Amino acid sequence: MKVIIIEDEKPAARLLQRKVEKLGLSVTVLLHSVEESIAWFQENPHPDLIFLDIQLSDGLSFEIFEKVSIQSAVIFTTAYDEYALRAFKLNSIDYLLKPIDEDDLATAIEKFKARNQQTSNMALDFEAIRKMLVNPVDRVYKKRFTIKMGQQLKMVNIEEVECFYSENKGTYLHTFENRNYLLDTTLEQLETELDPNDFFRVSRKFIVPMKGIKEIQLYSNSRLKVILPTYKEDEVIVSREKVAEFKTWLG
Repeated sequence: MKVIIIEDEKPAARLLQRKVEKLGLSVTVLLHSVEESIAWFQENPHPDLIFLDIQLSDGLSFEIFEKVSIQSAVIFTTAYDEYALRAFKLNSIDYLLKPIDEDDLATAIEKFKARNQQTSNMALDFEAIRKMLVNPVDRVYKKRFTIKMGQQLKMVNIEEVECFYSENKGTYLHTFENRNYLLDTTLEQLETELDPNDFFRVSRKFIVPMKGIKEIQLYSNSRLKVILPTYKEDEVIVSREKVAEFKTWLG
């Protein structure tokens, strides 16, 4: 089975290669740009699987497939969030959000293997995905939550949310009034429903709103600690790999 990685950051490409090979696949080629990839595809048989970064140093990787007809399965590696999720789900494509988690990588490879046994034709609509990523339509984001409390329903407006968090396989909404409510959803789903200008997923456990941040403190191992007005049940830590993105989000 032939596997290649297209990633413009060489250290990231080598790291992904090590992770993939640890899971039993052999990576035969590393490519780092649109131009280099086009030349390689024009001269070589297509691989069985491509790990493809969307944003390369010389353009979007979709430009590669304007020049060559892709015959491979693709697992995207991307820093895009809600628009990518939406596009990939519509096109039934596997994707890995950076920084790449090894468990997610293993799951994606297993999906590829299962599909590869069923069909060798992995035709993808790259133009449709490009449009969704480059020119996303105006989104309507979540404005309120309907929460079941016994025999009653409670409405919580988005302006009342101090944070979202996961605990014991449950997802909770915490309000500025220091109340917790169990939601019938996941943080992953919430990421696609919340305005990314207002909310940021600082870690696997927490999503915080801009207006909920009371204070930010330096924390160990180059991480940050977010102080919220009323939530005190656990420390809200910005994971190290998200610190740079978090600072950019803060503006």
